[in-house]
Amino acid sequence: MKRIERIYCRIFQSALRLVLPILPYRSPRVLEQVQQIPGCLKERGISRVLLVTDGFIHISGMLEPLKQSLTREGIGYAVFDELTSNPTVFQVELARERYLKEGCQGLIGFGGGSAIDCAKAVGARIARPRKSIQKMRGILKVIRPIPFLIAVPTTAGTGSETTLATVITDQDTAHKFPINDFPLIPRVAVLDPEMTRSLPPAMTAATGMDALTHAIEAYIGRSTTDQTRGDALEAAALIAGNLEKAWEDGNDMEARGKMLRAAFLAGGAFSKSYVGYCHAVAHSLGGRYHTPHGLANAVLLPYVLEAYGSAIAPKAKRLCIAMGIAGENIPEQDAPNLLIGRIRQMNARMGIPEKLPGIRREDIPQLAAYAAREANPLYPVPRLMDRKELERFYLDVMEEEA
Repeated sequence: MKRIERIYCRIFQSALRLVLPILPYRSPRVLEQVQQIPGCLKERGISRVLLVTDGFIHISGMLEPLKQSLTREGIGYAVFDELTSNPTVFQVELARERYLKEGCQGLIGFGGGSAIDCAKAVGARIARPRKSIQKMRGILKVIRPIPFLIAVPTTAGTGSETTLATVITDQDTAHKFPINDFPLIPRVAVLDPEMTRSLPPAMTAATGMDALTHAIEAYIGRSTTDQTRGDALEAAALIAGNLEKAWEDGNDMEARGKMLRAAFLAGGAFSKSYVGYCHAVAHSLGGRYHTPHGLANAVLLPYVLEAYGSAIAPKAKRLCIAMGIAGENIPEQDAPNLLIGRIRQMNARMGIPEKLPGIRREDIPQLAAYAAREANPLYPVPRLMDRKELERFYLDVMEEEA
């Protein structure tokens, strides 16, 4: 990256860090069971909600406990279940139309990050009916309060139930972009491990590594606070101790519950401290090739950490200690390789590949440009990189051409 660009990025990030203490961050109210949702809605005088989910969750019966609880308490609901793995602008508009047609007063995002992200974006469009989703890309473009939003995660990964971010794909350009604003933080998060019991092992692994990516990128960035560092370290420790247990035995509710806690903590940490190039590259891959976000992060994370090199050594040491990889006497210069080795070990054990299919060499310059535009100057990464430098990560994870 050119010197003038680097200076601009660091000034921008420093200014953002200075105002961090006065920004209106808040944490959602946490419920432990979906059956508590109707009482929460009654407190707010809400009598009809839109449930935003995907078709698999709907037909699987996972919504039934919530639907039955709502019916018992006289709360009406409509269901929007036309989501794909990466919610699109078109799907957001369809859900918004359903919300208005059904006379809803609140939103429940029920599912993985896609469902919760879609519910957030619907809320943003309700709040700003004359502003397109594309025009809300970036930071602080929503501003107005959105309808009352409850998030029910069925994966322990994205942390969307506590973040100010939503990520949407423009289906016309195949570009995936984030929207960040404080009204998007859900009012309530339901951390019910029973909702994750049926999550298949492969998704348990990928979403769990997504949460680890959030924790690590939040921790190694340059805009951390005492709280975000503490939350990120706790999340990393919980993931190191419980992800493989949940992957091995989906009925281990203790491990499932701790993973939900980890995802929540990591989500809160990166909401304030932001993420890094791993996320920017993963978003571009999801937009172009529909690569699942958690999988992309899991595969990319070791390569991105290698590129940061010695810039992450002091914080890598604290992560190694928190995750039980090494003791206090670990030499600082050894920490990055030990951390990267543990991540690769976890990926290999849980069947996460080292490469991602479908990446086309001719797409890489444009994908890297998207990633650079998302990350710079916003993400306070340990080492700044420009578009050309980011191209290396696509080549790192691209399957060999025939």
